[in-house]
Amino acid sequence: MPSATLNGRVALVTGAGKRIGRSIALALARGGASVAINYNRTAAGAESTAAEIEAMGCRSAALQADVTQRGDVERLFASVDSRFGRLDILVNNVGAFFPVPFEQLTDAQWDGILATNLKSQFLCSQAAVPLMKRIGGGRIINLASLGGLLAWPAYAHYCVSKAGSIMLTRCLARALAPEILVNGVAPGTIQFEGEPPDEDYIRRVPLHRTGTGDEIAGAVLFLATAEFITGQIIVVDGGRALV
Repeated sequence: MPSATLNGRVALVTGAGKRIGRSIALALARGGASVAINYNRTAAGAESTAAEIEAMGCRSAALQADVTQRGDVERLFASVDSRFGRLDILVNNVGAFFPVPFEQLTDAQWDGILATNLKSQFLCSQAAVPLMKRIGGGRIINLASLGGLLAWPAYAHYCVSKAGSIMLTRCLARALAPEILVNGVAPGTIQFEGEPPDEDYIRRVPLHRTGTGDEIAGAVLFLATAEFITGQIIVVDGGRALV
């Protein structure tokens, strides 16, 4: 992608202090965007990501907010507006993932993962709309998951939250058209340096490997610049959904 593609645009990435969120934020900056880095508890990682972006010559800021809370979300988007003056791209990346046998799943675990993985996307998307409409449009990109398409018994709460993300994406694509394009990315297993290889996934998947943060970031970057795509979910899983 030409380096000037996102010049002059402003992106906000939630949960961007580590892992996939960090990869996405850096990719958007390499494309020329200014990037607001949201975090809740990973301040050091968010500040490091913001510093790396500024070293590229792009504007950045690490902004703390719990995006499951409306008050925090309103404060976050007001801060993006005051610091950057606009918002072109929202990447709803923040998420949680952990197994629990269904019979042992608690109300708190259910409510917590639905809030983190789904409610946050609703709240942030709703807050982004007036900022995007003020400048004539924008892009919302939701991080879904292969778990939103496949049934994983030990991850019922997670799968339901990500299936909800997929349907939210489709509903918003219709509700916000034509000014705002809304799409999603559904990663398979993504691993980072130092993590033990997921041998079962590697054995099952047609490409016989796990994915990288940069590969998810590439899909986000594509959707951030696409002009005639909305309501779609790009599955980036090495073919795991096929088997």
